[in-house]
Amino acid sequence: MSDGIRVAALDDIPEGEGIAIDKSVTGTADDIALLREGQDVWALDDTCTHEDASLADGWVEDGFVECPLHSSRFCLKDGAVQGLPATRDACPHRVEIRGGDVYLFPNEAP
Repeated sequence: MSDGIRVAALDDIPEGEGIAIDKSVTGTADDIALLREGQDVWALDDTCTHEDASLADGWVEDGFVECPLHSSRFCLKDGAVQGLPATRDACPHRVEIRGGDVYLFPNEAP
């Protein structure tokens, strides 16, 4: 089992916002958005499934991220789409916080 990839410090991610981790770091097909709510961090593929917009640029609130382009909403826990115009779920990735550092496990389910 992998130890994950250290991708950020918790304090690098503003509360209620996100940052994108480049696919060259993660080895995934898409960049990955790290999204923070309180002391929790969630990871989803960064590109909205409706149109080419970064979920890391969206708004995080009440367990969801809202796409900044057309306001589709995705569940932080499992990527399930919760609001149109998107109709496809976003791919989630496992995250662990250890000692204030955020570790990402690309392509592993949370």
